[in-house]
Amino acid sequence: MADTTDNTATGTAATPAPRKSSWKYIGPGIVVAATGVGAGDLVATLIAGSNFGYTLLWAAVIGCLVKISLAEAAGRWHLSTGRTLFDGWASLGRWTTWFFVVYVVIWGFVYGAAAMSSSALPLQALFPDVMDLEWWGIACGLVGLVFVWFNKYSVFEKVMTVLVGVMFVVTVYLAIRVTPNLGHAFAGLLPVLPDEKDSVLNTLGLIGGVGGTITLAAYGYWVNAKGWTNTGWMKVMRLDNRVAYATTGIFVVSMLFVGAELLHSANVAIASGDKGLIQLSDILEDKYGTATAKFFLIGFFATSFTSLIGVWHGVSLMFADFVARYQKRGEVKGEEVASGAREKSWPFRAYLLWLTFPPIVLLFQGQPFRLIVLYGVLGAAFLPFLAGTLIWLLNSARTPREWRNGPLSNGMLAIAGLLFLVLCVKQVWDQPWSEFF
Repeated sequence: MADTTDNTATGTAATPAPRKSSWKYIGPGIVVAATGVGAGDLVATLIAGSNFGYTLLWAAVIGCLVKISLAEAAGRWHLSTGRTLFDGWASLGRWTTWFFVVYVVIWGFVYGAAAMSSSALPLQALFPDVMDLEWWGIACGLVGLVFVWFNKYSVFEKVMTVLVGVMFVVTVYLAIRVTPNLGHAFAGLLPVLPDEKDSVLNTLGLIGGVGGTITLAAYGYWVNAKGWTNTGWMKVMRLDNRVAYATTGIFVVSMLFVGAELLHSANVAIASGDKGLIQLSDILEDKYGTATAKFFLIGFFATSFTSLIGVWHGVSLMFADFVARYQKRGEVKGEEVASGAREKSWPFRAYLLWLTFPPIVLLFQGQPFRLIVLYGVLGAAFLPFLAGTLIWLLNSARTPREWRNGPLSNGMLAIAGLLFLVLCVKQVWDQPWSEFF
């Protein structure tokens, strides 16, 4: 099927959809990989390597396969129906709307501060005498705001691709530099659980933490923004999605190598959270010199800043779609996202402002306890919500029969849903609710 839409989102004239997939078309996958792998994912993988060596390498690989199934399903919904994912959610009932609204408001407020702080940490480490961490964070947020505000998807994708290149070179260089034990690494592909307490939950956490949450839902919007709006692009989308999570797999496996060789073998522990990467920088400087440490900090910044601008763009697109549907009280088509008008709309820019300015308060005052609890619970609940609704949508008459789920897709989405449901229950259980009230 030919694509007859005006492909202004990519700055090119309308072109027919290709008859076969090709590497030259990939792009949204690079964006979702860059956005989904943040500093927190790298730290979690580092700590897994530090605590268990190569034992959980298989879990990181499974995590990539699970996320491939989720992103592919989101992309397939957009291309096979010509409707946006929020339009599909809205067809399931009002409860999806309430969940989405509460989620994007609270999640966006807290995530904005976390993304700015994460991007600021490596800059402060590189330039310690320039300004304080909070001001570096504000600068990162404002740069992200201006960049996304004034550029369409085509420029956004090119910048993300460059930053992914930096991330790729740095993580692979570090993995080679620590000289991984390939024999032990291959043994880590066997599904074995560590002997330590809570090893099952640690393993599930590593699987679930590989490569994004709401950005998986944003993938379909980036597919449309690229100008892919019908089933003629299905093979290209699937190749693009596989490239995304192959890239993600290389990132996380490389950092697990670093954790296993640099930290596990020396019995060195690092803190959880972004500050663990600053500790790693110090360790790298002691062992390999200042140049390697600074090179790593540049990669750390690329990792954090791609997550920042990726969320600034992708989740703002989703919010703009939500508002557009309720303004029109009808369906929103993928072609409308592809036109590029969404990126200039007031809802898109309003959510950009929400991600940037209110969270600045949290940079200076710390993150309010109750808000953090709600943020954690909503974040844990999103992926079970995504997996469950995709199973519902892609097995119903809302999806053309040819593009409905097969046994493999249903199985992978069901596994994903159960996995994330367990992690969600664990997250809710671990919250200090007695202090909340």
